Amino acid sequence: MNTAELTALLDRLRAEPRETEWLEFKSNRYEPQVLGEYLSALANSASLLGKPRAYLVFGIEDGTHAVAGTTFDPAAEHGKGNQLLPLWLSVGLRPNVGFEVHPFDYHSRQVVLFEINPAFDRPVKFYDTAFIRVGTSKTELSKYPEKERQLWNRRVDWSAQICERATLADMDEAAVAKARKEFSTKFPAQAAALAGWNDATFLNKAKLTIQGCITNAALLLLGAPESSPLLNPAVARISWLLKNERNEELDYQHFDPPFLLAGDRILARIRNLTVRELPGGTLFPVEMTQYDPWVIREALHNCIAHQDYGLRGRIQVVETPDALLLTNVGSFLPGNVETVIHRDAPLEIYRNPFLAEAMVNLNMIDTQGGGIKKMFQRQRSRFFAMPDYDLSQTERVAVKLAGRILDERYARLLMSRMTSIWRPSSCWTECRSGRQSRGRNTSGSNLPGWWRDVSRTRSLPPRSRRQRARRPGTFGTRVLTTNTTATSLLKSSASFNRYHARTLTRCCSTSCRRC
Repeated sequence: MNTAELTALLDRLRAEPRETEWLEFKSNRYEPQVLGEYLSALANSASLLGKPRAYLVFGIEDGTHAVAGTTFDPAAEHGKGNQLLPLWLSVGLRPNVGFEVHPFDYHSRQVVLFEINPAFDRPVKFYDTAFIRVGTSKTELSKYPEKERQLWNRRVDWSAQICERATLADMDEAAVAKARKEFSTKFPAQAAALAGWNDATFLNKAKLTIQGCITNAALLLLGAPESSPLLNPAVARISWLLKNERNEELDYQHFDPPFLLAGDRILARIRNLTVRELPGGTLFPVEMTQYDPWVIREALHNCIAHQDYGLRGRIQVVETPDALLLTNVGSFLPGNVETVIHRDAPLEIYRNPFLAEAMVNLNMIDTQGGGIKKMFQRQRSRFFAMPDYDLSQTERVAVKLAGRILDERYARLLMSRMTSIWRPSSCWTECRSGRQSRGRNTSGSNLPGWWRDVSRTRSLPPRSRRQRARRPGTFGTRVLTTNTTATSLLKSSASFNRYHARTLTRCCSTSCRRC
C-alpha cells in the first residue's frame, strides 16, 4: 500500500471507539518476544471474529488514539540469535500466516503499522505457544480450550478467498485459452455456449471467480507470472531440480503461475528416456519411456490441489537418474494411502475445496477418489515399481515414481503370469481363512511359494513369526482379500517393491502350478 492508502487505513482504525481483540495501539516498542506473542494473539483473534486482517500500530496512544509518534524501527531491530527482527518473527510463527510491516509518516509523526493475516485452519503459535486476546489483554490460548476448539474447527478455504488487488488483467491469455479448451473437453454439452462467453463469464462458469472477483485459485491456475506477489504471504512456485547419482544438483528451474500450464513445462524438462536395455527374448516386444506422462501429471496436480499454502512452502519435483520425487507441504488428510485406494467414493474433506473443484472443471484432476488408485494401476501395467508414498513427516507428503524396471525376472513373471497373479482365487481365500498348514492347501490346489511363506509364518510361534516377518522374501502376515483389486495394489509398498521380485522368482522355481 502507498502512503495515501496507509493514511486512510489508519484514519479508519483510529475511528474505532476502543481497542478490540483484533486491534492494538501502542506508543512505545515491545520486546521482540512480546511482539511475537501479540502477532500470534491478534492472528487468532481476527480468525475467531471473522476479520480479514488484524492490526498492531506503534505511535498511537491506546486510550485517546492521539498521534504520539515512535522511534521504533523494526528493520533495525534484532531478535534472538542476532537475526533481523522481521525474519526472527516470521520463523517463530507456525503456521506463518504472514504479516506486513508499514513504517510511514502520519500527521508529521513516524508510525509503524503491522498488518497481520488471520489464522485460517489452526491456531497460530509463536515458538510453540499459541496466544489469544481476551478483551484488550493477551494470554495463552491453552487457558481457553473452547476458543482453541473453534480455531481448529474454523476451516477457511484459502483458495476461495478474494484477492482484492487482482483484476482480469492479471490473468494469463495463454492460460485462459487453454482453460477454455479443457473446459470444453470436460463439458462437451456446453461447447457451443462457451464460444459466446467473454472471459469474465467463463471464469464464473468454471468456478474460478466469485461474482466476477478474482480468487486465489484463479491466480494460481491462470494468473500471469508477474501476478504471483498478489498471493503473498502464500508461495506459488513449483521447483524442478535435477540431481545425479551422488545427489549433486546439476540444474534447476522455478515455475510460477499459471499452474495450468506448468505440467507440460515441467514434463519438457524431465529427461523421460526410452528404456533400451531390455532383456532378450520376448519380454518387452516394444520399448517404453521411463515415466508415464499421465502419472507425472496426476501426481503434480495432486500436489497443487492439496498443498497447504498457509505453510508458505514450495512444491518440488526432484529428478534423479532412476526416479522422480514430488513433494508438497501439508498433512495427508486421508491419513494413509490404503484409505484412498480402498475407498470407492471421494473424500469428504479437501484442504482447498474451491481450488479442487476448479481443477476438476479444467480437466486437471478427478474428485471421484480414483486418481491415486489409477496411478498404481498404470505403473503396474508398465511393470514398474509402484508409487512409494512417504508420510513420515507430519506436514509433508512425498511420492516417489520409479523410472526403471525393478527386476527383470520380476517383470518377466508379471508379463507371463499377470492374470493369475492378480486374479482372486479360491486358494487365496483358503489362505486368508487360515486353513493352510505349512504351504499345503486343504482345498487341493497348489499355492504360489510366496503365499506358502505367508501361511507358514502365521502358524509359527509369536517370536518366530516376528523374526520370519523381518526376513527378506516374506511380507509379514498380510494377505490379499478376495476382492483383491485394491489390496493387491497396496502390496506394492516400499518393502513389497523391494522383496516382491525375489519372492515371486523363488515361487517360479518351485513346482507351483499357478506360477
